[in-house]
Amino acid sequence: MAVVAIPKASEETTSAPTPTQPNTITLRISRFNPSDDSLPTFAEFKIPVQKWTTVLEAILHVKQNLDHSIAVRYSCRQASCGSCGMKINGKPALACYTKISEIGSKVVTVEPMSNFPIIRDLAVDFKQLFSDHKKMKPFIMRDDSEITPGTKEFVQTPKDLEKFLQFSYCIKCGLCNSACPTMATDESFIGPQGLAQAYRYVADNRDQGKKDRLKIVDQSHGIWRCHFAGSCSHVCPKGVDPAMAIQLLRGYLMGFRK
Repeated sequence: MAVVAIPKASEETTSAPTPTQPNTITLRISRFNPSDDSLPTFAEFKIPVQKWTTVLEAILHVKQNLDHSIAVRYSCRQASCGSCGMKINGKPALACYTKISEIGSKVVTVEPMSNFPIIRDLAVDFKQLFSDHKKMKPFIMRDDSEITPGTKEFVQTPKDLEKFLQFSYCIKCGLCNSACPTMATDESFIGPQGLAQAYRYVADNRDQGKKDRLKIVDQSHGIWRCHFAGSCSHVCPKGVDPAMAIQLLRGYLMGFRK
């Protein structure tokens, strides 16, 4: 007859869950103040990160605990406002949307976006982007836009909506302009952000300002300066696909010229 030994209550062991041990990475942050510095430098920090830690959280850890002087722009922390765009290991991305664990490197380098004037450190000047966006007249233009008694809303079919919905997701983060090789050589180029938003309204069947917008983009620093590298669409966090919008806008323009 087999005898099974039953441990006493005092001998029973319970395995308590062990907390996840944080990893340590090296965060390299570009430091540059145009009024004082001639060239950017990098400050390195060893910081603990968990698998869910984002690049923005890592930067804020440094700012709160190690160096309060770091300049960085951020707001919503959920990839909706577009404020925290920067280059992460050389690629334009949203810092709040990029996890350290997904980068696959023990060294993470953050720099300000290319093709924008640097205000300080990671913060860049968006004046030109907003100016170009405004030039595209980003609103519905109609002669009968005012609400009067007896008028109804402008009804659209799902097919009408599909023509421009994808391009309305732009959050003006500037990543597409930062990745654009044409913007690196032509400071007057409207850029993929502005051109994609021009198409968003040109494709909207409620709008009556197509001719005005097409005249704006049909110039030497406009739509024909795009070399269709496609890098703008590759970095867009919202799947807007500015490169496709520019090609579709060219189709509208060719039809307008006829």
